[in-house]
Amino acid sequence: MKNIVLTGFMGTGKSEVSKELSRVLGRKAIDVDTEIEKSQRMKITEIFKQLGEPRFRDIETEMIKKISKNKNVIISTGGGAVLKQENMDTLRENGVIICLTAAPETILKRTSNNNDRPLLQVEEPLKKIRELLEFRMPYYEKADIMIDTEGKTPSEVAGEIIERWKK
Repeated sequence: MKNIVLTGFMGTGKSEVSKELSRVLGRKAIDVDTEIEKSQRMKITEIFKQLGEPRFRDIETEMIKKISKNKNVIISTGGGAVLKQENMDTLRENGVIICLTAAPETILKRTSNNNDRPLLQVEEPLKKIRELLEFRMPYYEKADIMIDTEGKTPSEVAGEIIERWKK
């Protein structure tokens, strides 16, 4: 069976939904950002600071190539992974791409207690979220399935994914 690939902006629930899908389906969950941190031996925020976003995106692409070779896993990507068509093509080869969405205000609420979000370390994070979402939406819309996570638990989102993925 194909991999289930979760994409979407930060704070849309990819990590939590991935864990729930793993539990329900009995599949291994692999988080791209976690694997990058292990391989680089530093946090994503440190990679951004020390190496810059372009280098991080290259590392991310290499990790996606590696992880995508797995079968029957759940892959959770970072929010910007969709920006490279190469990443989308690689993920789609052996996977169904599901994009999770949420309103900017919800995203801010979900991410406000987390300092590991390098792109949100700005004066007006809500404004930045809106700008990034507007820019990235055409990329997110390339997913096979779009699911709004507003007002839903990870369990409810996982159930919706399973229902729509099996069609």
